[in-house]
Amino acid sequence: MPDTADAAAALLAATAQQGPGDTLRILLLVSMVGGALLAWFLLRGYRSGDTAGDETAAGGTDTDRGRDANA
Repeated sequence: MPDTADAAAALLAATAQQGPGDTLRILLLVSMVGGALLAWFLLRGYRSGDTAGDETAAGGTDTDRGRDANA
């Protein structure tokens, strides 16, 4: 029985130790939120470039109609 008591005491002592666990958890959460906001900001800029081609396709004046659209 003394081995069980020593093991329980060691486990209780290990849980009482202060460590960087909370700090690392907060840092990870903040970096993930920051990465998501950065991705949203960068992808938002690419979305606005898609609407510029719609005006010329709807009958606007396009001076480069003979050129390939993929070139």
